[in-house]
Parts: sequence; structure tokens; C-alpha cells
Amino acid sequence: MNRHRLRLFASIGADIARSFAIAVGIVVFTFFVIRMIPGDVVDLKGIEGSLTYSQQTAMRAELGLNKDWMTQFFEWVSMLASGNLGVSSRYNMPISGLLATVLPSTLKLGAAALAIGTTLGIGLPTLARLYPRSIFVGLVEAVTIWSITMPTFSIGIGCVIVFAVWLHWIPAIGNFIVPAIILGLDMTGTLSKLLHEDMKDIESAEFIRMARAKGLSHTRIILRHVLPNALTVIVAIGGLLLAGVFTGAITMEVVFGLPGLGTLALQAIQGRDYPVVQAVIIWLGFAVITANLATDIVQKLIDPRLRNA
Repeated sequence: MNRHRLRLFASIGADIARSFAIAVGIVVFTFFVIRMIPGDVVDLKGIEGSLTYSQQTAMRAELGLNKDWMTQFFEWVSMLASGNLGVSSRYNMPISGLLATVLPSTLKLGAAALAIGTTLGIGLPTLARLYPRSIFVGLVEAVTIWSITMPTFSIGIGCVIVFAVWLHWIPAIGNFIVPAIILGLDMTGTLSKLLHEDMKDIESAEFIRMARAKGLSHTRIILRHVLPNALTVIVAIGGLLLAGVFTGAITMEVVFGLPGLGTLALQAIQGRDYPVVQAVIIWLGFAVITANLATDIVQKLIDPRLRNA
């Protein structure tokens, strides 16, 4: 095995170790921070008047909430290590079943937003370089400003007020298209600006000047030489884009009343359902870590200069 391959494996191994350490930190942080929230599901049921004091004591013992935090933590980690996410203290159902029910909705919204964002994020800067004096250059700047200055959560609430409450164009609850467009435009702004600037830099490269000297058309140069080389920027920020889209999908679910992971998390927080809140946060954290780890590994496989990073 040569030195370059050893360096690659060592770099990837360091990335995996770092990701594992972050995952452990998320598990520990999630457990203890959630328990700093006043009250639990038993207290909530007691306030609602559905349990007597003796029933509250029995339920707290049944759920293990009467144990000290460290005991609860090690029991929970042991269960988590075996692949068991536990049982919802509010619904008395396996959490894995709850996640399996709501995840398809979240993934569907995230995939739709990803498709919109990728199409526009690649299409707009490509058209801007094909027609550098056209409106497409301004559109790249416009979606970039939109992405930086307009929080998706606020835009979602504004769309519900304007299009659902005032104009009655969309239902106030359950709309899928509008949140997908909002998230897609947010991703477009992030991607299109970076891709546009990268394409501009590549156009001034030596091999592009040689291509022009050979008489290749502007369109052919952009589509066959500039764009393929610039697409590496998608790999560089792929993990961030995926994380942004799918975490954004959770907030949009809450705003538009979609039955996904975000709605489940909100209901779990309101009901002090610790096991479900923990499972949702850990699932999201692990998804983001995995996306970023995959991005780093792919980058190092295609770009040897990053193997010492």
C-alpha cells in the first residue's frame, strides 16, 4: 500500500473518529438538557387532572423517572446501543414506529425542496454565464439576498397569512407545495451564488483560453468545460445543503401543519415526552453528521489536496 493511500485512509479515519465524538456529544447533551426543562409527562397529566397523586407516583416509577439522572442515562444509552429507541411515554407506542410513520412526509418535503433548489441553483448561474448581460445575473443576486435575509420560518408564516388567510388560495393546514418552494428557493440562493462565482473564476483559467483559441463556441465552453468543473462546489457544500433542507423541512411542517417529524417533535415537547424528543434530536443530529462525513470523504477521494486537512 503506497504512502498516498495510507494518507487517504488516515484522513478518512480521523473524520470518522471526529464524527463519532460529535455523535457522542449530541447523545449526552440531548439527554441532560432535556431534563433541565421543568416538569415531565407525569406532571402534565397531573395538571390535567387525569391522574391522582398515587397514580402519578406509580407512573413515574413505571417510566423510571423516579431514578437519578445518571441511572436513567446509562439505562437509556444501553437501550440505544441495542438499536431500541424506547417507548413514547405519552402514546405508549414504540418510538421507532412513530418515526417510521412520520419520516416519509419529512423526506418527501425535503426531497421536493432539494429537487427545486438543485435545478434552480445549477440552472440560474449556468444561464447567467451563457448570457452574462441578461436578467439571469440579477436573478442570481436576488435569490442570494433572499436566502441571506429572509428566514424560511418567517416566510412560511407570511405565506400562510397572505395566501391562506387573506386570499384563500391555499389551505391553511396541509399544504405541501408552498413549503417545498420556500425551502427550494433558500437552497437556490446558497448554491447559485457559489456556483456562479466559481464558474466566473474557471472562465479565466488557462485551459478555457485555449478552448477559445481553438474556436469552440461560448455555449460549448460553458456547458462542456466550465460547468462540469464548477460542479465540485456542490460536493463541497453538499452536507450543509442536505442538513439545511431537511432541518428546514421540520420547521415548515410546524408552520403548515404537515404530519411529519417537526409536528411529532412539537407535540412531544408540549407533552413532555422525553423519549420522543430525544429520538428526534438524535435522528436529526446523526443525519447531519452522516451527510457531512460523506461529503468530506467524497471530497478527499476526488481532491488529493484535502487529504492532509
